Amino acid sequence: MKQLFDQISSEISKKTTRAYSTSFSLGIYCLNERLHEPIYNIYGFVRFADEIVDSFLDYDRELLMAEFRSETVKAIERKISLNPVLNSFQATVHKYNIEWELIDTFLKSMEMDLDQTRHSEDSYKEYIVGSAEVVGLMCLRVFTENNDAMYRELKPAAMRLGAAFQKVNFLRDMKSDYHVLGRIYFPGVNMSQFNADVKAEVEKDIEADFDAALEGIRQLPTSSRFGVYVAYVYYRQLFNKIRAVSPVQIMTQRVRIPNYRKMGLLATSYFRHSMRMF
Repeated sequence: MKQLFDQISSEISKKTTRAYSTSFSLGIYCLNERLHEPIYNIYGFVRFADEIVDSFLDYDRELLMAEFRSETVKAIERKISLNPVLNSFQATVHKYNIEWELIDTFLKSMEMDLDQTRHSEDSYKEYIVGSAEVVGLMCLRVFTENNDAMYRELKPAAMRLGAAFQKVNFLRDMKSDYHVLGRIYFPGVNMSQFNADVKAEVEKDIEADFDAALEGIRQLPTSSRFGVYVAYVYYRQLFNKIRAVSPVQIMTQRVRIPNYRKMGLLATSYFRHSMRMF
């Protein structure tokens, strides 16, 4: 039965999310239950593409990425794929009317990672749009449940939240991005000159994204507001922890939030959200 295959496909996307990201899994858990599956499906798709360009260093990543793009197109056109993650993703694409433009823009940013290790201001902005902002918009399509007016209204804030998350990831992962993958995402940054002033400029930009995003979170439907707020609180806490360490520490360690601390943030978030104190 196709229904059973679809169920198994979504279970694999769910397992993928939980294996790769405890923070996003926590946020998804706090969404209305009917939104769990489609968000898992989006995350599974995004994660698989990201793994190709970041982890499969001993393989022909260009070929794998080209095949992944081609199979994504086929899955959406045929409304089925033997790749369970793509099968679950295409179902979400069709149910929530996720535009091909968003998917294509995301894949283009992933393809940039295959050979681009330095960024100009323009290419950095392009990469942020594709790797993060459109992912926020895919999720917003689910959160607004085909309410186009609400989607258009909340679109700018969703993009800023995606950008904030990605830029925090860039700071957190600077050590591995530079030493393992040879990448520097922030434009015009020379790693030998990555000092407190440069770090502060990056952090100022991220702070502005977070502030703009919070306004949009307050306007989300009740079905998604708490889950998105939990993810926001976690990333804001991670950002604050990164902001407190020196540039040297950024390049020698990976800042983390321990799982026990995430549970504490969840409890605090629940109280603040329930009391509308955010």
